[in-house]
Amino acid sequence: MIFDHRTYVCRPGTIKLHMKLYEEFGWQVQKRHLGDPVVYGAVETGDVNSYVHIWVYKDAADRAAKRAAMAADPEWAAFLQKSAEAGYLISQNNKILTAAPFFTLKGE
Repeated sequence: MIFDHRTYVCRPGTIKLHMKLYEEFGWQVQKRHLGDPVVYGAVETGDVNSYVHIWVYKDAADRAAKRAAMAADPEWAAFLQKSAEAGYLISQNNKILTAAPFFTLKGE
């Protein structure tokens, strides 16, 4: 099992606008391809202009296949276009994590 931990930073004052855009145009299509995230939330302390989401995959091949299918989806492309046009995002940081030997995800 691997976890795809993603942190995005929005321009100050735009995180709520970006979240609304994502909720309307990105959330359902992303869940359709990737399943439910383990976490999807706005940062409450620290860099409050950022948000984090974590997706779980069986392995790197599972991640690659799901992300390729999502990338090929016209609805996802439309969301990415809307997001780019809005210009709310300023940076992205991705990390792939592996589960500790003693950790199991509930429901897995």
